[in-house]
Amino acid sequence: MKNKIILLSGDPNSINSEIIYKTWKKLNNSQKKRIFLIANYNLIREQFKKLKYYIRIKKVKEISDTSTVKCLKIIDINFKFKDSFKTPKNATTKFIIKSLNLGHKLALKNDVTGLINCAIDKKLINKKGYGVTEYLASKCGLQDNSEAMLIYNNSLSVSPLTTHIDIKNISSKIVSKTIISKVNTINNWYKKVKKRKPKIGLLGLNPHNAEYRKNSEEKKIIIPSIRKMKNSNIDINGPLIADTVFIKDYKKYDVLVGMYHDQVLAPFKSIFKFDAINVTLGLKYLRVSPDHGTAKNLIKKNKANPRSLIKCINFIDRFKK
Repeated sequence: MKNKIILLSGDPNSINSEIIYKTWKKLNNSQKKRIFLIANYNLIREQFKKLKYYIRIKKVKEISDTSTVKCLKIIDINFKFKDSFKTPKNATTKFIIKSLNLGHKLALKNDVTGLINCAIDKKLINKKGYGVTEYLASKCGLQDNSEAMLIYNNSLSVSPLTTHIDIKNISSKIVSKTIISKVNTINNWYKKVKKRKPKIGLLGLNPHNAEYRKNSEEKKIIIPSIRKMKNSNIDINGPLIADTVFIKDYKKYDVLVGMYHDQVLAPFKSIFKFDAINVTLGLKYLRVSPDHGTAKNLIKKNKANPRSLIKCINFIDRFKK
């Protein structure tokens, strides 16, 4: 059967099992039949038991097993966890890396529509704080920073030019090649998937665009990059001033591209809360994830909202083969 969806259980020390259960209860039979969860079977079983969640789960070896819609099918990552919600860091890292590697391998198959990973603490992947976006880009052999993190909402999407790096290192990463490459990736995705050319706004780096001083990144790098992209028939405007664009001008655009993570994600989440999904553009397959973190403070409190994961599955459904 085609149109399979690979779902990674993500970080064991999280609200993920609660999110997965609540999402499963909302899915239709067609979606349930196509989903394969990469997880530790015993861990999921124990977490569901502690949370008093009762659904049938089934251990499978291959994604060829689509015999039933009544069970949540689990491709088992064999690990021994002593405490179901307090797994040691080293074991958790090994489990997550194994899960990501298997998910990547399966996502490359022709009968898979896409890959979804539940929340993962990025410190478990890389000491520098690089996240799943960068890890999967590396697995796909992307060396030119052409992948793009798109936080997608039907009304507006945002994309940070740099992702999980310290503020002090951002300026050195703002180069014309990266700006043009990532904007091209976003533009091409909209034309291919959404069947239209997007209107893109590019933010400046400095407060008030550094008043356009001659030695500013806006004057030296961002404005020349915008000029080149306009000449390539990309509908782009900027540099926009970051401290005012999210008041109302954001409504003029399909996508706002910022220079760094919090410049666009903080105001976006203030407007849309968690009504969005994280889409990685430029990979060899479709990868999305919920737009929230591990929320360790909510573990076992039955307060986690599954809306973003449900949106991920519904989004992938649009791309049935």
